[in-house]
This record gives sequence, structure tokens and C-alpha cells, in this order.
Amino acid sequence: MNQTLLVELLTEELPPKALAKLGDSFAAGIFNGLKSRDFVEADSVVTAYATPRRLAVSISKVSATSPDKSIREKVLPVAVALDKEGNPAAPLAKKLAALGFPDLKLSDLERASDGKAESFFYTYTAPGSTLHNGLQAALEETLPKLPIPKLMSYQRPDGTTVQFVRPAHKLIALHGGEVVPVAILGLSAGRATLGHRFLSQGELSVSHADAYAETLEVHGKVIASVADRKERIRAALIDKAGRDKVLMPESLLDEVSALVEWPVVYECNFEESFLAVPQECLILTMQTNQKYFALTDAGNRLRSRFLIVSNLETADPQHIIGGNERVVRPRLSDAKFFFEQDKKKKLADRLPGLANVVYHNKLGTQAQRTERVKTLACKVAAALNTDVAQAERGALLAKADLLTDMVGEFPELQGIMGTYYARHDGEQEEVALAASEHYQPRFAGDALPSTATGTVVALADKLETLVGIWGIGLQPTGDKDPFALRRHALGVLRMLVEKRLPLPLNGLLQDAAQLFAGNANFKEATAEVTAFMLDRLRGLLRERGYTPNEIEAVVAQNPERLDNIIERLDAVHAFAALPEAESLAAANKRITNILKKSEGARAAVQPALLKEVAEERLYAAMVQLRPQVDAAFAKGDYTGTLKSLAHLRNDVDAFFNDVMVMAEDLELRNNRVALLSDLHGMMNQVADISKLAT
Repeated sequence: MNQTLLVELLTEELPPKALAKLGDSFAAGIFNGLKSRDFVEADSVVTAYATPRRLAVSISKVSATSPDKSIREKVLPVAVALDKEGNPAAPLAKKLAALGFPDLKLSDLERASDGKAESFFYTYTAPGSTLHNGLQAALEETLPKLPIPKLMSYQRPDGTTVQFVRPAHKLIALHGGEVVPVAILGLSAGRATLGHRFLSQGELSVSHADAYAETLEVHGKVIASVADRKERIRAALIDKAGRDKVLMPESLLDEVSALVEWPVVYECNFEESFLAVPQECLILTMQTNQKYFALTDAGNRLRSRFLIVSNLETADPQHIIGGNERVVRPRLSDAKFFFEQDKKKKLADRLPGLANVVYHNKLGTQAQRTERVKTLACKVAAALNTDVAQAERGALLAKADLLTDMVGEFPELQGIMGTYYARHDGEQEEVALAASEHYQPRFAGDALPSTATGTVVALADKLETLVGIWGIGLQPTGDKDPFALRRHALGVLRMLVEKRLPLPLNGLLQDAAQLFAGNANFKEATAEVTAFMLDRLRGLLRERGYTPNEIEAVVAQNPERLDNIIERLDAVHAFAALPEAESLAAANKRITNILKKSEGARAAVQPALLKEVAEERLYAAMVQLRPQVDAAFAKGDYTGTLKSLAHLRNDVDAFFNDVMVMAEDLELRNNRVALLSDLHGMMNQVADISKLAT
């Protein structure tokens, strides 16, 4: 009989950051254990539940018994089972007894090959197992495999020692309305559970597996589903915020959802005087230390009111509100103190202290790193014709806020605080912004630096990190990338592509490598880093919707500059849509193969040696078309460049149909190879269109 199965493990308060994973793993483990034993249907629905004090799962359409199974058991090879006269030998009787079939006769066995030798087999029907046995096995398999951060050992009332993430107090196992008599962690299954610690009275009895969530919510004041609690919190926060905007990062919502069983949102306030502190500091301390939700107005300015999510519903919440207001005040006071103290010392005066901060034991201190970034930033600024003095100053001060009290307390604010302190010190705005912008983009989809100085320092900082860390042998491996080199590479690529910076990628990497000249720990690896970055570029361009063939047509040429790569890709995309594209791409691929076999210096085409009509026509068409192609390429009209090539299709096809390139006459052969070399150069100025050939 198929009914819903409910399993709940009631515990002490579970670690909030691990709760969602624990709940999902508990549910998946029970389901997979039952599925492997044929207790569930193909369309059975699994619902995971997890609250601060429970892990539970509901599975629909679970059978009371698993179906009978037909089993074909290999008994023994014939050579072992029979003696020399062909009679059953002692090993056969022993094996049959071990399998539980001591009375079987030789005629009951099937004689067949097992793929290696002739053997005896016996086919029988094994009766299905009870849900009690299946669930017991699933529980015993699941609990040891849960992603438990740290096991806790505790004693049961009978004195036995148990290990689990937290002490467990009750176990529910219901199949429909019937208790499944399983046991785990010293607990025997029943139908009793507990609701909210303060809002529920005594034990709750769950009458039926399908009534679990409703029973907990109505009578126990517990919302069992993590996802449901999270969405209720989100809706309540938005409602309470009114016209203001509530800052609710998903990670904070997740953590708060794991801390409460019956979420209630209350409004609190702090003194307006704290708003003189940079709002990032106040927001971070509220979110990180207190799990509060800050509010901003329509102009994104922090409000002096904030929201809390309580686990207690009461008609008079003033004691809850007042308590949280008292708790947050010292935190905000600390932030204000750090800010005021930090302003007493200029960023520039902190620079000598960077010599005492180790960046990496093979790459020196933050002071040495700052000098390298400054040198590279000045080179980049000069190449871009931007203000070199501002680039130098921006790079010099970029890391100085690492020595401030505020960043010491909140490392997440590095760069942000640098900008505030630089402004306070009277630095130029672009120099001040470079302190925060040089970290951008911090993550996928993040904004790029908005200023020229910020862009230059960001490029220098990321290139120095990428090349330096790679050069000491700490390049990414598999899914390990402790120094975020993939993120740094993507940041550099995005700035070059999206800001259309006319800078040579290989040149930038070589300039960065020169910063480490004389460092015995550093091994120059520009070629490896270039290949790594081009691979990241391929991924970046795929996200923009270009096909692998289109991307390879451009990237396979190892482009020196990336400022026009989008135009080249758009041109390739437009060319690929032409009816002539497939034929020309195939011809270009053929030409490439011919030229690889004919490497060496090539003389200019000699028109007098063009003997066949097809090669004469191709040469004439190329001479006529070249000015148009070169003019379009020179002005950056890459689409026009490639589309012009469509005019050559018939002549190229005729050439390969009628002309033997590898003629026996060496002079003719070399002249035809020279013609194809010229054609290859004309066709591949924008991209290697042979990559479009299927």
C-alpha cells in the first residue's frame, strides 16, 4: 500500500550555517536509501524540512513492502561443481548450503557460460522486504554521511554514548498513519514531536504523515520548510520597510532562516549621530555581528532604523526591540571610534608600515608589492595617455588602508575605507576612488572601475597578482584557486574588452613579469599565463552568445589586442551567415593545410607563370578586390572586410577544381603556393575563417 512516509529527528539547536545542507542531505539520503531498495515510485515527491531543532523528510508514494525480485545466482563453475565422472562434487553441496538451498538437485540448476567458463546458475524469487527493514537500513546509511561540521558526543539516559551533530531527543517515523518501528541514536520511533520552545505547549502528536507541516505550523508555531521560512521573512521585511529599501543579501537571509522557527519582524532604531560614520561600516557590523537588516532611503542613504527577525511573537515587543537597540549601540560606537581614530593619521603616513606586512614569503611585503604595482600602473597610464602622476599616487595609497583599525576589524571594507580616508586627507578624487576601484571587478558581473586612474591601478594590481603568484608555482589546479587568479584574469580581460583599451595583452604580461626581475623564487611564465587568459577569454565570449567556432576563429590567432575583438566576432558572425561562407571556410582550411606542408620563404606571385585559366582568374579577382579589402580593414570595418571575400567564392572553387597546386614543375608549384599564401593572408586578416568549417 503506497502512502506518504514521514521521518523527523528532533534535536538540540543545530548549527545555522550548516542547517540547509544537513536538511537536504538527510532528505536525499533517506530517499535514495529507499529508492535503491524499490520502496518508492518513479513520481514520488521528496520534501525536505529543517528548522533549528529538527531534520525531517516527507516522501510520497512509499510502499509498505518492496516487490519480489527474480534473482539469477551464479553457483559454481562446472569444472569445480562436478567430479571427473560428472557427478556433484563436495564443493557444490557446500555452496548450495551456503546460499540457503541445500536440497537443490543438479537438474534444478541452469548450465551456461558466465563469459569466461561454463558455470551453474540458479534462478529464484526473493520475497520483498518490509518498510521497517528498508527504512532502518536507510537511516543507518544516511546519518554517518551527513555533512556534519563537528560531531558531538553525548550520553543517553541509559548511559550509552552517542555521536551526532547535536543531542537528539525524539524520532518520528510514520507511514501514513502508522508508526514504522525503527530506531537510531538510541531513540525508538513514535509520532510525538515538540513545537516552538516558547509558543507551543507540550508534546504534539502527528496523526498522519501528510499532516506534519500543518500540525507544526498550526499547533506548534513552527514553519518546517527552510524555503517557506525564508520567503516569509523576505515578505515581512519588505512589508515592514515601507517606502525604504531593505538590504537583505541572500547569505544573511539564509542564516536568519536557520536561526528561527516562527519568524517575526520588528523595527528598531539607533541614534542619528551614528550616520556620520561611513554607512558601509554600519551596514556591515549590523549584518555580520547582529544579523540585522539595514534600511536605505530612495537615494540609497542609510536610515537610522533597522529591522530584526525574532523567533518570538508577542503583543508587546518593546522589551525585544529595546534589547536589540541596546545590543547594536556598542557595535556602532566601535565603528564610530575606529573611524574617528583612523582619520587622525593620513594614509600616506601609514605607508612605511606596509614594510611590516608580509604579502607572500616568496614575493616580499606589501610595501614591495606596492612599488611593483606603482611601476606597472605608471607604464599603463603612459601607454593610455592618462595622468601618470595620479596613477602613481593612486597605486601608492591603494593598500594603505590595510593598516587602519576599521579594516582590521572588517577586512571586507578594504578599499572602501581607503576612499573615505583619502578624501578626508584631501587627495584628488580619482586618487581616492582608486583605493576602492582597483579591487573591481570583485566578482562576476561586478561594475568595472569608473575612472581612468582606477582602471590603470586595477589593471596593474591584477596583473601583478596574476603573474607573481603564477611565477612562484601557485597557479590554479582543478577547482582550487586560493589566490583567485581566475577572477583576476577575467577582471583584466573585461577591462581590456569592455573599456576598449588599446593595450597588447602579451606586452602587459611581459611588463608585469619584469617587475620580479632578480627574485630567485620567480619563474617567468608569460606564455603559460597568456594561454590561461585566452582560455578565460573563450569562456567570457561564450557567455556573450558567440558560438565556439566563431570564438575560435578570432582567439586562435592569439590576438595581441582585445579592444576590437567584439567587432571581429560580430564580423565573423555576419560572415558565417553568408551562403558563400561554408565554401570559403572549407577552402581556407585546405589552403592552411597546403601551406603547412610547404613551409619556407615564398617569393611574390609571378603572373607570367599562371598557366591555367582558373588561377589567372583567381589572381585577377584578388588584385581587383585587395584595395577594397585593405581599405575596409584599415578603417576597422571588419564586417565589410569579410563580406568582400564572398566575391572570391566562385574563383576559389574553380581554382581547386581545375588547378593542381602540387605540380611536378617546381616553379609552377611554388608560384601556386605563393598565390594561395597571398589569398590566405587576405582571408585571415580579421579572423581564421577556416575555424568555421564543419
